[in-house]
Amino acid sequence: MKDSAPANLGKFQDPKVTAKGEPRANVALSNPQTLWFNTGTLCNIECANCYIDSSPENDALVYLTADEVDSYLDQLSERNWGVREIGFTGGEPFMNPAMIDMAERALSRGYEVLILTNAMRPMMRPRVRAGLERLHAAYGDKLTLRISVDHHSAEYHDTERGVGTFDKTIEGMRWLRDTGIQMAVAGRTMWHETESDSRKGYATLFEAEGFAIDAHNPAMTVLFPEMDTSVEVPEITTACWGILNKSPDDVMCASSRMVVKRKGAQSPTVLACTLLAYDPQFELGETLAEAEADVALNHPHCAKFCVLGGASCSA
Repeated sequence: MKDSAPANLGKFQDPKVTAKGEPRANVALSNPQTLWFNTGTLCNIECANCYIDSSPENDALVYLTADEVDSYLDQLSERNWGVREIGFTGGEPFMNPAMIDMAERALSRGYEVLILTNAMRPMMRPRVRAGLERLHAAYGDKLTLRISVDHHSAEYHDTERGVGTFDKTIEGMRWLRDTGIQMAVAGRTMWHETESDSRKGYATLFEAEGFAIDAHNPAMTVLFPEMDTSVEVPEITTACWGILNKSPDDVMCASSRMVVKRKGAQSPTVLACTLLAYDPQFELGETLAEAEADVALNHPHCAKFCVLGGASCSA
């Protein structure tokens, strides 16, 4: 992920007003659908443009435990949020030794579970594969793994993730295909091709491999815009909803929160957004009750990724 550059100098400073003095847009948690857990920032690879700077060395967000996940699942029931989906992201979630246990605890309570993974070596360890087979046998399509395939060609995917990573990811996806575990894909729109052409490319790949993934369904093949904070973006004011013909309810922080545990912290904390793990203004507190506070759209990602890009980390 690129660092901020002078393009947005003076913007995104005050959570209440924009640089022009206009009232900044806020988003209420109006329809909670997904509670995310960041399982830790450690990853088996280091991508060229990782929004959370995951790597084999970055443990700024440490491993969550299954008991900590359970605590927040209890709070979901107590607060009556109505969440349908529990998401797990990283880092690489299967680096966390408790990943199967955490997923099972969520599934056993009736939630759908979405795990974001690169489908490489951590997922392909025998213990993990046995756990996934067991979860699939017990819960079927309540479990989905969304695989990071940055481009439908090995050339561009490997440019982002490292030489040989495309083939290793496809190998993992073939195992998931043969096991019958439901898959989705996350790609990027940074390759100077139209969305239509990109989806056609993924469709060709999925057909050739026999992957039961709909390349033209945005919930099954999610294409994320590149989050380059050196690009100037407009601040979102309260007037923007009418101008853009959009609703605050459509923005990701209206429907989700993310739990993380910072290195050295005694307890996990709840963030407003999956994309802003290191910005303290988006840290809402240790409990879901505290996390019900409104969120000021005071970051370039809020504008480019969520409001203008219309993206969501969930299905």
